[in-house]
Amino acid sequence: MLYFSGPSFIIFLVLMLSISICRADSNVNSGWQCSEADNFTSESSFRINLDNLLSLLTEKGPLHNGYFKTTVGRSSGKIYGLIQCREDVSTENCANCTRESIAVALHDCSKSRKVQVWFTWCFLRYSNEHFFGVWDQSSMARVNDTNFDDASVVSKGLIFMSEVATTAPKQPLMFHTAVLDAGQFGKRYGMAQCTRDISRTDCSKCLDSQLVTFRTTIGNKRGWEVYGSSCSMWYHDYQFYFNISIPKNDEKFTNTSCT
Repeated sequence: MLYFSGPSFIIFLVLMLSISICRADSNVNSGWQCSEADNFTSESSFRINLDNLLSLLTEKGPLHNGYFKTTVGRSSGKIYGLIQCREDVSTENCANCTRESIAVALHDCSKSRKVQVWFTWCFLRYSNEHFFGVWDQSSMARVNDTNFDDASVVSKGLIFMSEVATTAPKQPLMFHTAVLDAGQFGKRYGMAQCTRDISRTDCSKCLDSQLVTFRTTIGNKRGWEVYGSSCSMWYHDYQFYFNISIPKNDEKFTNTSCT
């Protein structure tokens, strides 16, 4: 495993084995980030507010198109929290992912005031500092460091993902998936998503910054994922997202596994 760091960017190169054609049904813990300098005690007002916050995120997130943000507490104990599931994830899977991400936060970041947890299906973030509507440039990248792609596909892939990044901010929930036909090399699948607290303009900036990461760091890898505090991008040679059915009025969100 290799680590590259900068003022606001950390990249992790990890082995990701492509052993199946479709992996939409797999919800994986992709990483977490915890603060260390501003920990709190279990008896503090912050902990009480955190418990209340996580309860609200668990209850409300899956029922609001997979997205909910709120604030709990006052003054030094105030806490801001957000949960967002991918648009293609069902209400049930969103609820499961929310619980799993909270479990990771409480286990691995039990005393931290600033926490971010990335799962395949959802993203959890809470902090004692206001972050709603603020584009955060920090990111974490996962790539298949042993599986290289043909140069012609890499070139097409960059153009393809640039188009995905351009389209996503224009969508109702700032989420977009697409398929690239790479001819004899098969298909490539792309996804881009922004957290819904930021503006469409900042969504574009966020995704553009992740494209820079792809061009300068990831390069000719067949599969990669960039997770950020404000946006995420995925690119693989297998379908990793669900086929979705957008709900109308009060209907429940549904999805089907990829085929």
